[in-house]
Order: sequence, then C-alpha cells, then structure tokens
Amino acid sequence: MTGFDADFRDELWRLLRMRRDVRHFRTDPVDSDVIDDCLRSFSLAPSVGLSEPWRVVRVNDPARRIAARENFRAANADALAGYSGDDAKIYAGLKLSGMDDAPVQIAVFSEDNTTKGKGLGAGTMPEMKAYSCVSAIMQFWLLLRAHRIGLGWVSILDPEQLTRDLDVPSHWRLIGYFCIGYPLTEEESPELERLGWEKRQDLPALLER
Repeated sequence: MTGFDADFRDELWRLLRMRRDVRHFRTDPVDSDVIDDCLRSFSLAPSVGLSEPWRVVRVNDPARRIAARENFRAANADALAGYSGDDAKIYAGLKLSGMDDAPVQIAVFSEDNTTKGKGLGAGTMPEMKAYSCVSAIMQFWLLLRAHRIGLGWVSILDPEQLTRDLDVPSHWRLIGYFCIGYPLTEEESPELERLGWEKRQDLPALLER
C-alpha cells in the first residue's frame, strides 16, 4: 500500500475540522452526479458481517418534505419545553435544521433484521447494524465536504412518524434525516460552541486499565 505523506495528513486534518454540522444553506442546486458519486462511499464503509444494513431514501416530494419539517417543528417545540432559564433562551435561538433551504434531503434507515451477512458479529451486539450505518454516513459526510458541500444531521424528529410519512417499511430504524447543500459560510468550529451551548474536549476521556 502506498504511504500517505505529511501533506496528505495535514489536509485530512483540515477536512475533519471543516466537516461541521451545517444548518445554514444556500439554495443553489447540487449536481446529482456529485451526490451519486459521494453515495458510493457507503459501499466502502465497514458493516458488521458485511450486512450493509443502510437504506437511503431521497426525499424529493414537496409534500413529504413539508411533513418532515412539521415533524421537526413539533419535536423541537417539545424539546424547548424541557429547558428553562438561560438554556431555554439559547436553545430558542439555535437553528437546528436546514430543512427550509437545503436543496438535497435524504433519510437513512437501518434494516436491523436484514439477512445479508448471516448475522455474523451482530448476535451479541445487534446495535452494530445501526453503528455500521453511522460509519457509512460519516464517510459520505467527509466526501461531501471534500466537494465543499455541507451536511446537516437532523435528529430532533419523531422517527415513527417520519417512517410513516416517507412510506418505508415499519421495521426500518431511522438513523437520521440529512440536509445537504452548499453552506452559507465556511466554519471550523461547531455552531453550538460558537453560540455558547457547549464546549468541545481536545481529547476524549481516557481510562487506563
């Protein structure tokens, strides 16, 4: 295997810093060929037992997009009600979805009971299929970013309602709803950090055993 030099590693670190969860999008269209090319990265993702449990849904229909937005708004209102004081004030000012502007929107589900892979590796930890989907999403996210395209992960949703609204099999598990497009600004730090919601750690908590 050809080695990767220091310049490549520096660029990789820059890509990781620029990944960011985008909520502010331009409405310019994104070339569908570029999206398709980035979606091919799913096939390179690790999946437990080579089960490839991800199920990707392009949400193009305006009525289904409206239903997804209403789902988010209801869930977001419920979430806001769970905060008080300064936290509630900050939360109310956060933009937590780019669903109004993002030209491309997809939902990713995990088919946990897929027979592909013959159950290898998932018997003791069935959640590995969902983790496999998350790994695939991260690869897709980074490849989009290499094209200067942003992605926003919407998790403030009622998954069962979204499953019904998108008319997909009821046994699929929602992993996330994703807004995709060109970001309004290029940022290296998370918006939640910039707005004072939370701070990042430089290193994960480590335990020595």
